[in-house]
Amino acid sequence: MFKFIKQYVEKIDGVAIYPVIAQFIFIAFFILVLVYVFKMKKTNIDELENLPLD
Repeated sequence: MFKFIKQYVEKIDGVAIYPVIAQFIFIAFFILVLVYVFKMKKTNIDELENLPLD
């Protein structure tokens, strides 16, 4: 799948680095969000859970 996409991206001059950077930012963002969520305290989760009902 990635070879297929990579072939077309490499044919465009000067664009080959942008998809790699975008994918890195995308993956890094979601990894950071997962780490943040797993490190949250239970009290904070309960507070945020009940926020729409207050």
